[in-house]
Amino acid sequence: MPAVVVSHGGQMPEHDGKITFYVIVCVIIAAFGGMLFGYDIGISGGVTAMDDFLMKFFMNVYEKKKRAHEDNYCKYDNEYLQLFTSSLYIAALLASFAASRVCSKFGRRTTLQIGSFFFIVGVALQAGGVNLVMVVFGRIILGCGVGFGNQSVPLFLSELAPARIRGALNICFQLFITIGILIAGIINYFTSNIHPHGWRISLGLAGVPAVILLVGSFAICETPTSLIERKQVDQGKATLKRIRGTDDVTAEFNSIVAACEAARRVKHPFRKLMKPSSRPPLVIAMLLQVFQQFTGINAIMFYAPVLFQTVGFGNNAALLSTVITGLVNVFSTLVSIYTVDRAGRRVLLLEACVQMFITQTVIGVLLLLHLQPTGSLNHAEAIIVVVLVCVFVMGFAWSWGPLGWLIPSETFPLETRTSGFACAVSSNMLFTFIIAQAFLSMLCHMRAGIFFFFAAWILLMGLFTLFFLPETKGVPVDSMVERVWKQHWFWKRYMIDDDENDDDDVVKG
Repeated sequence: MPAVVVSHGGQMPEHDGKITFYVIVCVIIAAFGGMLFGYDIGISGGVTAMDDFLMKFFMNVYEKKKRAHEDNYCKYDNEYLQLFTSSLYIAALLASFAASRVCSKFGRRTTLQIGSFFFIVGVALQAGGVNLVMVVFGRIILGCGVGFGNQSVPLFLSELAPARIRGALNICFQLFITIGILIAGIINYFTSNIHPHGWRISLGLAGVPAVILLVGSFAICETPTSLIERKQVDQGKATLKRIRGTDDVTAEFNSIVAACEAARRVKHPFRKLMKPSSRPPLVIAMLLQVFQQFTGINAIMFYAPVLFQTVGFGNNAALLSTVITGLVNVFSTLVSIYTVDRAGRRVLLLEACVQMFITQTVIGVLLLLHLQPTGSLNHAEAIIVVVLVCVFVMGFAWSWGPLGWLIPSETFPLETRTSGFACAVSSNMLFTFIIAQAFLSMLCHMRAGIFFFFAAWILLMGLFTLFFLPETKGVPVDSMVERVWKQHWFWKRYMIDDDENDDDDVVKG
């Protein structure tokens, strides 16, 4: 959910600057916010597959799981078990709007610090939970942390990065998400054999990156854009020189100042989002979040151990398979970091649509033909499912995973940046909540058909990308309007001058 400075004039050259060691440190520390998000995605599926956790909070699910004759597709179908996973995301949805206000008024770094504090409190409540209410409340607090972290980290990374490597640095957020998922899988694999409190260890270890993020946040700078936006102009220019490693920052500094002055004239940024010129980035930002979730990726990542148990793996084998997919996820994200500023955004998205469509369809056919309500796939078929899941994850990890955050961060002008990004974050959290809450029930009722459901969405995503998604590779954020939106065959019709004298949208001088 990174950010951009919009053009208020003609085309502008890319600004000078090198990648300083300080910027790398800032990027790594901030990206721990992604690790926390990823750890939570990965840890919940493993914990909900642990017998000790089920016996304490979900005895009905545990009893169903142990019945040999129980329907493979339905043994985990429990709305409260799904609520344990999904409650975090509805909280994150609501928190993202509060985070948007904090981000604008107090800065990206302060928002990040608040988010890390929420994470620490939420982890303590979850790991020490003595009843379901306490555990779910802990996840709601964690959700607030996710809302604040996902609002601030991508913005922070985009505003720190030079345009020529903006994609690569921003994808560090997604890279740390995948690392968090992998670490969660490894921890679940080992703690599943620690009785009866292995699940507490799994949930409690999220406190480690949370503390690192909180402590590290005091060592990083605020972004120049945020400082200048909040009228700390001299400090903003000094910070810009520091992160660019040069005193020659006049052009970029003037561009940021101009964008900030335009942003201050906007009285109601959320209302500004409804103006015609804001529709292209807003529509694309929100649809990318919807599409990202309807690839089916979080259904697989949340419930990978459950899914692998469904197709015939034992508990430990299922958790080990989750570690394997986690490794694939991390290394494929590294591919994205290398290629995104070379091949471009559209190429990665379109190639991945083909890859994910094929794998989801083949998994669906395989389960439809060979996985009955009772029994399991044979060993060879189960291995094929794991391989196909890995190929699916591979495609997602170098495309819709990182680019779903990157592209919205490149397109909003400063005056609607935090509000537009809040809409993107909240859309992501809303549909993550829907998938997390509904997947196990969908698996029970749709059976193998759920994979065809996701495949149909992937086909729709590919068509949208082909016809409506412009390429933003290498375009400075302050030139996006002139070089992207006004040149696009469809979106250019919305690039009209809004009435900047509207009393409802502009502060009169």
